[in-house]
Amino acid sequence: MPVPVIVVGNLTAGGTGKTPLAIWLVEMLRAQGYRPGIVSRGYGVRTARVRAVEPSGDPSLVGDEPVLLARRTRCPVWVGRNRVEAATSLLAQHPDVDVIVADDGLQHYALDRDVEIIVVDGQRRFGNGWCIPAGPLREGLDRLRQVDAVVVNGNGSLVEAAGPVYNMTLAGVQFTRLNHPGRVVLADYFSDRQVHALAGIGNPERFFANLADMGLNVIRHAFPDHHIFRQEDLPGGTLVMTEKDAVKCVAYTHPDAWVFTVDAQVSGGLERLILNKLESRNGSQTA
Repeated sequence: MPVPVIVVGNLTAGGTGKTPLAIWLVEMLRAQGYRPGIVSRGYGVRTARVRAVEPSGDPSLVGDEPVLLARRTRCPVWVGRNRVEAATSLLAQHPDVDVIVADDGLQHYALDRDVEIIVVDGQRRFGNGWCIPAGPLREGLDRLRQVDAVVVNGNGSLVEAAGPVYNMTLAGVQFTRLNHPGRVVLADYFSDRQVHALAGIGNPERFFANLADMGLNVIRHAFPDHHIFRQEDLPGGTLVMTEKDAVKCVAYTHPDAWVFTVDAQVSGGLERLILNKLESRNGSQTA
């Protein structure tokens, strides 16, 4: 590609925290003067052609995570099965973009990359260590020794990794009203009631445990990752959901539905590693 590419991916099927890390990357790069864009597969996309994702886009057409990325980052986001084509189209429409973040692009080897980051769920790790379909792995664990950095979502270390390992936590304190995002409350708003917690993500238990740690009395409603919600899936009473689920539920009416917003916090060192890689690439281009 004519600009540097940072790939964020994982070795296992299911969510590990790639999307929050991609948001963190975009915000970090923007703070350093870069103008990032994002490409993604777009889970469940019905067409092979590449397309731009708007913050108000339809998740059933472009995927739930790309819509979330577009809303949170407000930078150009393009999706497509062919990430090279998606990145090329993005750059053609946004020539000011000078770095690409590829969300969930580790196994898309057609897209050359300057930085590779693997995200690992610190709780579930690698399951039985077998590749799909016998286990959860997309690639063998030796891939951990080939990337630039490994980020563990939650506390933990990885003896399997040869390079630097960083820890990431997902932290949040605010809940926004599903259909009225200007309304914001804190956890004590829910202190005197039971709360229905809804999650269609890779690891719903992490979300439920986070709410319980904040003092919420939760009734758990777990759905498969990328579940396409219907109005009848939303229980009555007070309801709390993830941002990823909210982009698919915002079209529905609910009298008391809230969205828990989280941000990634990454241990020191990863930012400098990435910036050094980009400076090296840009320096070689200049030469």
